[in-house]
Amino acid sequence: MKESDSRLNLAWWALRLGLGIMPIAAGIDKFFNKLTDWSMYLSPLVTRLVPLSAATFMHIVGVVEIIAGIVVLSRWTRIGSYIVMAWLLAIAANLLTTGMFYDLAVRDVELAIAAFALSQLATAREDQVLATASAAAHGNSQFVATK
Repeated sequence: MKESDSRLNLAWWALRLGLGIMPIAAGIDKFFNKLTDWSMYLSPLVTRLVPLSAATFMHIVGVVEIIAGIVVLSRWTRIGSYIVMAWLLAIAANLLTTGMFYDLAVRDVELAIAAFALSQLATAREDQVLATASAAAHGNSQFVATK
């Protein structure tokens, strides 16, 4: 991004690192339960519908979270942020169906909104890169992309 967009760039980095590293850390912990016993957050509805033990299900959840975090940290940040957003909304829905943990469900919806904001910042960055490359290809270094 241009120098004048340094605040947007800083926001992009903060969201990218937070929404990339934290799912990886939480995903790894699904195998060790050092942060919490993750299976207590699993809705009884899910345990009735899915023919897996809670521990096995949480291991699968952990793998998905690790992959989502890696995608956010990769060159596909925009796609990864949409994945994290959808995943967080699914977690919130799961928490709501437990009949408790409403505070955590609200938190996860807020984090999903942050993931959406990251997707929008990533799109703006991609547009800026494309506009700069287009301007360079056409020999116009003074080109300024506006929408």
